[in-house]
Amino acid sequence: MFIVKVVGFINEVGLELKKSAWPTRAELQESTLVVIMSVIVLGAFVGLSDLILMRVLHLIL
Repeated sequence: MFIVKVVGFINEVGLELKKSAWPTRAELQESTLVVIMSVIVLGAFVGLSDLILMRVLHLIL
């Protein structure tokens, strides 16, 4: 009984995955580049903000 439900679930998952619209290679590369650049920019912003706040607090204290 449990095995039948698990097999049915796996079959349904397979059917849903076939319905999905998968990105093309070019779309995937473009999205990956956007994510990498966003992480770099955000990391630089956080690092710079940390540096500035650290120096300001050092001057105050």
